[in-house]
Amino acid sequence: MTTLAPRTDGKLTVALVSEVFWQPDGAGRLAERLDQATERGADIALLPELPLNPWRPSTKVALDEDAEPMDGRRATLQAEAARKAGIGLVGGIIHADPATRRRTSRVLVFDRAGELAATYEKLHLPEEPGFWETSHYQPGTEPPQRIDAFGLPIGIQICSDTNRPEGAHLLGAQGTEAILIPRATEEATYRRWNLVFRANALTSCCYVLSVNRPDPEDGVLIGGPSVAVDPAGQVLLETTDPIGIVTLESRVVRDARAAYPGYLPIRARLYAEAWGEIAGRDG
Repeated sequence: MTTLAPRTDGKLTVALVSEVFWQPDGAGRLAERLDQATERGADIALLPELPLNPWRPSTKVALDEDAEPMDGRRATLQAEAARKAGIGLVGGIIHADPATRRRTSRVLVFDRAGELAATYEKLHLPEEPGFWETSHYQPGTEPPQRIDAFGLPIGIQICSDTNRPEGAHLLGAQGTEAILIPRATEEATYRRWNLVFRANALTSCCYVLSVNRPDPEDGVLIGGPSVAVDPAGQVLLETTDPIGIVTLESRVVRDARAAYPGYLPIRARLYAEAWGEIAGRDG
């Protein structure tokens, strides 16, 4: 029988699920993939960016049907899939706030009982061919926060957020040990993303894991592997398989934070004061 309690052994097994589920058979395929991940020992599954939506930012046309409130169909389906499989889940929706009418790209983190453990909204939105994201939703307004629902503390970023390393460093300073990053990127740019993942892992002393949407969509050449990087900046897993499995260990993070550059002081107050001078003119 599957236990719903978080692990207490300082480890976390993550399934990197590179598949999208917006097609008519999506609910069944999601359930199947989560069952497979559970059978392979995963505690949590990481899905790509907006896994239950077509890649609408291929154009500037925003459709009402793509967005939903927190009790919408896509959110409910993901919660139920996590509960039935007994696995944590990092999924997401285009969130439409009924009160403010704001639309955001929102990650939903469900625990193994299918209960919502955390949310996070994408902060850094591209606006270029194939990725017209500011035409579809607005940037989030809250920084990333440590999540303690799975034994080993995790944090979330979404795709382009990782190209602003402040978020990764903030999560590392909060004691986060793994940063999970759903993304939608072009295959031709993967080596650049890989470099950023490795640098952020090394300088934040966190594991960094990312799952991409797997295939080209609507003329956008999306593709590229799932990847997991350890706190020393070494690639642990790089795969185009639909499911990749990796086990993370708190011990490895502790060792990295005791070594260079992990033991260097953060100097948070100094940098906060310097950033404060820039904040007034930052859009």
